[in-house]
Amino acid sequence: MNDSSQARGSSAGSRRKDARRNQQSLLEAAAAVFVTSGVEAPVRDIAAAAGVGTGTIYRHFPTRADLVIAVYRHQVDACAEAGPALLAAGPSPHAALERWAGRFVDFLVTKHGLAAAMQTDSAGFEALHAYFLDRLVPVCTELLDAAAAAGEISSGLDAYQLMRGIGNLCIGADSDPRYDARRLVALLIAGLRPPN
Repeated sequence: MNDSSQARGSSAGSRRKDARRNQQSLLEAAAAVFVTSGVEAPVRDIAAAAGVGTGTIYRHFPTRADLVIAVYRHQVDACAEAGPALLAAGPSPHAALERWAGRFVDFLVTKHGLAAAMQTDSAGFEALHAYFLDRLVPVCTELLDAAAAAGEISSGLDAYQLMRGIGNLCIGADSDPRYDARRLVALLIAGLRPPN
């Protein structure tokens, strides 16, 4: 490979990294706007939060559904990656579980309105739900198993059931500013400790 070929390859690699970084910034900005304004928030608000023009958003995500799906997958991935990181860095498995549950609540609040945005694509919605379960149930299981092995919670808790319970506690959090789902979920996680 000659010097000009190497330079072109290096330049293309840099552009790909920049494009991935831009896309990540867009997804993070969109997630933040969705939390405060819902999935129907104007694209210009997302663009402003990301510091880009609306054309950049449409270049990456031609439709609102594309953007919502990408944000959803990005949030699932971030939540899945957070579990092992929190477990490795936390003072205890229970503390890691508690912090992860808080992130999971944030994720659930972010995804409100997803079903409405995907009404016409039930197969796509089902695929996303399967992705959600495939990525997050094992992470929650790992956290529960670590906390049980440390004697911090009772053993035999089912991750799917816990996640459903957390999800049920999040219902209405987006429509009632007086309702604090994070606080109730924290109480739920604290209640997993075995009696003294």
